[in-house]
Amino acid sequence: MDDEQAKSLGELLKRKREELGLSTRQLGEIAGLDGVTVLRFEQGAFAAPRPDKLARVAEALGISLADVYALADYAVPDDLPSFRPYLRAKYRGLPADEVDKIEAYAARLAKRHGVDLTGPAPGQDEA
Repeated sequence: MDDEQAKSLGELLKRKREELGLSTRQLGEIAGLDGVTVLRFEQGAFAAPRPDKLARVAEALGISLADVYALADYAVPDDLPSFRPYLRAKYRGLPADEVDKIEAYAARLAKRHGVDLTGPAPGQDEA
């Protein structure tokens, strides 16, 4: 990541933090980091910030991880996770039996409409 990308990323993180009314210390506590690390992200002081730390800050701020990784010039996956891992990642507090129910319901809907939940085959257009 070059200096301009680091500054753009830092500006995004700071703007979102301020919109949420959080101090750098508060954001650090939510993300499991110290406030100095958050401040350094915002200042664009890291040429290669650790992806796991960026992910925690993005999640704490409610920012798309794909957007944050793109600004940091990290590879952004172009495929989606399968349904169960997606539900687990997106809705961490959802009990396992409820995930099972959602997954079963989605499978019934997919079968009824002839949809393959594994997604399009490589090269297929999703449109």
